[in-house]
Amino acid sequence: MYNTKAYSAASATSPLIFASTPRRDPTRQALSRRDFLANTALIAAALAVGPSCTSSDQRKKINNQSDKGLRVGENKMNTRKLGKLEVSEMGSGCMSISANYGPPADRNQGIQVIRTAHERGVTFFDTAEVYGPFTNEELVGEALAPFRDKVVIASKFGFDIEADGLNSRPEHIKKVVEESLKRLKTDRIDLYYQHRVDPKVPIEEVAGAIKELIQEGKVLHFGLSEPSAKTIRRAHVVQPVTAIQTEYSFMNRDPEQNGVLKACEELGIGFVSWGPVGMGYLTGKIDARTKFDPKTDLRSGFDRFSPENLAANRPVIDLLKQFAEKKNATPAQITLAWLLAQKPWIVPIPGTRNMDHLNDNLGTINIQLTPADLRKLETDFSKIKVHGGRMNEIQMQYVDQT
Repeated sequence: MYNTKAYSAASATSPLIFASTPRRDPTRQALSRRDFLANTALIAAALAVGPSCTSSDQRKKINNQSDKGLRVGENKMNTRKLGKLEVSEMGSGCMSISANYGPPADRNQGIQVIRTAHERGVTFFDTAEVYGPFTNEELVGEALAPFRDKVVIASKFGFDIEADGLNSRPEHIKKVVEESLKRLKTDRIDLYYQHRVDPKVPIEEVAGAIKELIQEGKVLHFGLSEPSAKTIRRAHVVQPVTAIQTEYSFMNRDPEQNGVLKACEELGIGFVSWGPVGMGYLTGKIDARTKFDPKTDLRSGFDRFSPENLAANRPVIDLLKQFAEKKNATPAQITLAWLLAQKPWIVPIPGTRNMDHLNDNLGTINIQLTPADLRKLETDFSKIKVHGGRMNEIQMQYVDQT
């Protein structure tokens, strides 16, 4: 699991910001408090990264799109069900606006991106207390306040930011939910995830605490982030789980192999994919020459983002580009369309602080992959070896694999 010392208040939007030198403890390699907060942010959702545009330019580019973007009058955003919770077929991961993929974005810019996403049909917005920490919830709350009743807000608990560690004890959950409600400017959290499974607290106690919050109306639905299939089943007995969030993309297939997708299908639980464009890699805009600032970007410490592995994984990008050319799309749109085609209860949450990237992500709803396309993608991908782990060894210690 994640040690709070692994999550740093690095940036205002995404979970991948600060990776400092870890120190040792008798039981495991721990992370500094700065790393703790940064890594915590990473746990939720990732987005396509890129340069920011000015507000006026962003508006122009949203309304004057290329053939690869989302144009006014094109396909309408559909909805999907996460359990009994109805959301837009594509959500918005808000983390990166505030942290972990670089310095925080300008606040007004972040609000504009979130509100534009809603204008384009997005109703599902994802944040967490550790993103910032705290600042991303505040940003999301302010941005969504004018139309709060028309959107679904997901947030997360599970870290004790002051004590630098995991904490899913019921009394702590009931404390931090009040703080998140204030930051989000709302009287309920639509979907409340345990951010990381706490090995010191039985999942049944966690589910019981959320059940009480649901009875009080402060939380509407229960979620788990990065749990094992076994943990999902145990929690679901006490309080029905609405959604599971974990990293899943064309490049990272762990949920297909560890039983998590199978458990979701059997139990009627929705699946929310964070990192749906490979933490930006599957956009095709990152290569071996790309530099990641270790002070502001968590990816700088990930094996998959080393110059060697960025180069070695290029065949994945080449494959996506081949399909993108056929579909008059972008690599990011192909990987998002691939996710949407896997199951009708999977919802990707790409994130961005950039209007061009927002437009690119939302343009996915105009892309249709045929059964033949999907078979070809799978056949070609099966011949490619993916190099490097999805997170570093320390962060993977906080992923529930029991």
